[in-house]
Amino acid sequence: MRVSVIICTYTMDMYDDFQDAVDSILDQTYQDVELVLVSDGDEAVHERMQEDYGDRPDVIVTMTAENVGVGEARNHGIEQATGDAVAQIDDDAVADPEWVAELVRVYEETDAIAAGGKMTPKWVAGKPRFLPEEFYWLIGVNHRWFAEPMEEVRNTYASNISFRREVIEELGGFDPNVGRKGEAEIQATESEIGTRLQREFDRGVIYNPDAEVAHKIFDYRTDRIWIAERAFYQGYSKRVLETLLPEADTSEESDFLRFLGIEAVPRRIRGIVDDPSRENVEQLLWLVLLTALVGFGYVYGILTWDGDTA
Repeated sequence: MRVSVIICTYTMDMYDDFQDAVDSILDQTYQDVELVLVSDGDEAVHERMQEDYGDRPDVIVTMTAENVGVGEARNHGIEQATGDAVAQIDDDAVADPEWVAELVRVYEETDAIAAGGKMTPKWVAGKPRFLPEEFYWLIGVNHRWFAEPMEEVRNTYASNISFRREVIEELGGFDPNVGRKGEAEIQATESEIGTRLQREFDRGVIYNPDAEVAHKIFDYRTDRIWIAERAFYQGYSKRVLETLLPEADTSEESDFLRFLGIEAVPRRIRGIVDDPSRENVEQLLWLVLLTALVGFGYVYGILTWDGDTA
């Protein structure tokens, strides 16, 4: 199986981190890998890509005509790709050397039409002690209760997901109305395409936690205000997704809320009884606060979202 890995970036400010992502793919133990590098409308980035990687036979360097956003940039990369499967990794992530091999193992051992793996944190600015692990998903990292090995889920993170080529082509790629475009972002990329996958194929993504990608957690992602705003806009984005795709399966969100109420909060209360440290108390308070902010964001989306503006 030939695997095309797509990496998009849109600014020279991220180029050093982009190179780390590229190098992690070039260092994969799996041999049959094609790397597709996409500059999202930045000529300086494109020229640097050509200079650094343009002479490699296993690398395709391309550019969109303008800054079209991460969804359209990924779709541009998919159009250039020739692999049997198409995988995605972001420009602020680093793949484990076995990442592609573990994705391929899913396809070889199951009848999967899509496969994804585990996102782990790479704490660039230090671990935020106030942030409960239950909400690591706000910073693009799997918490330990995400799913069982080889379990079918609606989606994994867009920085660690792959599809059989014919599947992603039939889906029409990623929706350009969600995801990052410059500084703007509707945070529903993964759940949106996962919902369409379920609708069109009645199938999900097979999760293999051994297919690991480390997500760089920069200092701004550990800021309390940033995390609080992220929680609010996650709730807002869930409402946007329901508007874009009324048939969206929200069972995973419902399961997560039940998990918080039945398991997470009681476990943390017991933890405070055993160890009433400031860190344990603060994490419980933030768990409650972030849950509320996600809910407030969802209500805000009900009151304000107009699908015609997408």
